[in-house]
Amino acid sequence: MVYFGGLLGLIGLLTLLVRDDDVVGLPAVAVAIGLLVIGAGVGALGVVRRRAVRRRKIANGEPVPVGNVIERAQALPRLLRDVRRGTYADLPKSRTFLWLLAVVYLISPIDILPDLLPVIGVTDDAGVGVWLLTSVSTAAGLYLRREREQLPHHEPPRGRRTNP
Repeated sequence: MVYFGGLLGLIGLLTLLVRDDDVVGLPAVAVAIGLLVIGAGVGALGVVRRRAVRRRKIANGEPVPVGNVIERAQALPRLLRDVRRGTYADLPKSRTFLWLLAVVYLISPIDILPDLLPVIGVTDDAGVGVWLLTSVSTAAGLYLRREREQLPHHEPPRGRRTNP
């Protein structure tokens, strides 16, 4: 929802900056401001929802993904390697197969909704892309959590000792 709100806001901003004619019989400024407001609302709702889901997972004792986008992207090759070797059983092999199907679908010129249809032609690709990115990101975050939990815990270094 956060990304969708951001996309709506971006479309509104671009409409405000570029468009000077009417849009669907309404002044372009009104449409642009409306899209900006709706985008900000949807984005804020997404942030609130994300925080609520995270709190619920923590309260239920469910694992919560860790790491930022770069750390998760760096962990992805290790995750795939461990899944292939069978040393990471928390991710079903069927999930990696679904990821592969999603990539093939995104690359393939064959779509459920043809891209030639205005606006709705790209929605199936966008939906598959969003699912793929969120699924991979979540799995990599959970993998990072497991890696961090398995690291040996060392005592923090203390100050220099001086001989009396």
